[in-house]
Amino acid sequence: MQEKGSISIHTENIFPIIKKFLYSDHEIFLRELVSNAVDATQKLKSLAQLGEYKGDLGELKVRVTVDKEARKITISDRGLGMTAEEIKKYINQIAFSGATEFVEKYKDKDAAAKDQIIGQFGLGFYSAFMVAKEVEIWSKSYKDDTLTAHWICDGSTEFTLDEPTGEHAKAERGTDVVLHVAEDSDEFLEEARLKGILTKYCKFLPVEIEFEGEVINQTAPIWTKQPAELTDEDYTKFYQELYPFSEAPLFWIHLNVDYPFNLTGILYFPKVKDELQFQRNKIQLYSRQVFITDEVKDVVPEFLMLLHGVIDSPDIPLNVSRSFLQADSNVRKINSYITKKVADKLAELYRKDRTGFEEKWSDIGLFVKYGMLSDEKFYEKAKDFALVQNVAGKYFTLPEYQEFVQANQKDKNDQTVVLYTTDAEAQHGFVQAAQDRGYDVLKLDAVLDPHFIGQLEQKLEKTSFKRVDADTVGKLIEKDEQTESVLSDDDKTKLQGLFKSAISNEQMHVQIEALSPQDAPVIITVPEFMRRMKDMQRTGGGGGMQMFGSLPDSYTVSVNANHPIAQRVLRAEDEAGQKLARQAFDLALLAQNMLKGEALTAFVKRSADLLAAE
Repeated sequence: MQEKGSISIHTENIFPIIKKFLYSDHEIFLRELVSNAVDATQKLKSLAQLGEYKGDLGELKVRVTVDKEARKITISDRGLGMTAEEIKKYINQIAFSGATEFVEKYKDKDAAAKDQIIGQFGLGFYSAFMVAKEVEIWSKSYKDDTLTAHWICDGSTEFTLDEPTGEHAKAERGTDVVLHVAEDSDEFLEEARLKGILTKYCKFLPVEIEFEGEVINQTAPIWTKQPAELTDEDYTKFYQELYPFSEAPLFWIHLNVDYPFNLTGILYFPKVKDELQFQRNKIQLYSRQVFITDEVKDVVPEFLMLLHGVIDSPDIPLNVSRSFLQADSNVRKINSYITKKVADKLAELYRKDRTGFEEKWSDIGLFVKYGMLSDEKFYEKAKDFALVQNVAGKYFTLPEYQEFVQANQKDKNDQTVVLYTTDAEAQHGFVQAAQDRGYDVLKLDAVLDPHFIGQLEQKLEKTSFKRVDADTVGKLIEKDEQTESVLSDDDKTKLQGLFKSAISNEQMHVQIEALSPQDAPVIITVPEFMRRMKDMQRTGGGGGMQMFGSLPDSYTVSVNANHPIAQRVLRAEDEAGQKLARQAFDLALLAQNMLKGEALTAFVKRSADLLAAE
């Protein structure tokens, strides 16, 4: 007996609207239909385990075939199957009423609405109409004494449902969904296109997926197993499957939690360059082993976006929008959980193998610093294992380093001053001057370090950071004792004037300093505040930082009043004094790698002339 019917809904033709709003990418239809087939198969297996189905399960594969000539794609399973009544209930009533609700809810929304949660409306099956002009269902229930159900719909609100018998009946339990592909969807009749979609979305589904005679998936990926079952080789092999041609990961974290949400997965720490080059397609998000997306920004904390691996949570619906991810409470909990697990893993590595942790620091330091900057809870955990390294190559935790320098590097205001270099070679003279005073110097040359320094100054009590070339060494850490100048006030004024005349550059601000005779005759520095603001602006400080990028450069030229060259400049005639002053200034420029081009050529010539005059 054949039944014809229609659903009473407000919209005359619902499918063009579903087609417009349902998904942003039409290829999703195959994921939805294969996922439905897998669900039907899994449910039958569960019934068998419970003793509610006593028949022979047989081979439980999901098969996908394509007939290009007949323009048909078929998705077949040997799962639960459906009776005619069940098709009416689950395919017609739920889906069409859900479609009506969907249209009503989103009819006035813009295109951003189309990725909303389709699952809540029961519309996954109807993704088939994005590529098909007609869809057939042939289904036979697992229940005894049930007939084949045959449903046809052409994308209108009309359907046909009958129960064929004899040669037209379906011989085996399960469901075949047959798509008669529309003229504007020829691409989905190509085997390579379909295989690509299946590989992308279905390669880890828990039921074998066969396409044109080939099984394309692993049914038990390692994240579904217990860590005790796995070896290091298993983890590294899986990593190579996910990311061919990549270097082996540093280490990994196996996620496995079932309360207050369900989450499994493996996150790998890759070897990375010390650069903020976030590749946001390296962590794959799954729901019950079905691939959802590799845009996981709202699930994974921003600072961990450089990690690789997979996350699987059935608590995240298959069809999610960006706004859903941002608002969903489970997603927020997952985000916090991942942060905690990463922090705990790093702390464990530090405790168990300090030497190994130090060896990995050049690779993991970027993660840790970014995490400390962006997440307060992570900072609280990481402050005890985050490392800094001095120019001698020795590593310290932050508490260790404070204790190491506080006795010798406290200024007259009882403030601990941490000295650092961003380029130990280029700033070698300044590093050496600091070390000659018995001071220690850190290497803080990573891209995030300008921001990290700012954070540490806020967090660490009575502690400031100064780059070694931010001032003369005596002013970097000011003590109560002061070096007396051998020059009178008049001599200082005259010496300053000679150097100003010789330099003639508004960006260079000359001052006379009473330094040690062993210090350089002229020292050029960039004030700490100005240089730091420019560094932060270059590394994405954003906001108010932008203004500092456009400020002119400003340099302090400290002339050492107690150096013999100062005496020579003062004793010389004005023109000769200016030449000596210029030569001393150019030496300082050369020490800062700031003397180039024509100015460098002129300096070399003057130096040769001075040597000849001797």
